Amino acid sequence: MKELVEVIAKALVDHPDEVSVTETEREDSILLALSVAPSDMGKVIGKSGKIARAIRSVVKAASVRSDKKVIVEIE
Repeated sequence: MKELVEVIAKALVDHPDEVSVTETEREDSILLALSVAPSDMGKVIGKSGKIARAIRSVVKAASVRSDKKVIVEIE
């Protein structure tokens, strides 16, 4: 999942070298924290949060096979 979020974010931003995703595993979920350059924050969130919602939807669809819930957090 970490790689999926990273690929999507790098395709959206102007500074792909500043994209980082950290993965934290919990008992029942996996937390993916996405960090981008401050100037690229709007591109990752999108108007009214549409891009962020789309990223979360794609990750949720990809995580159906695993038994853990995947949470994407944009920092």
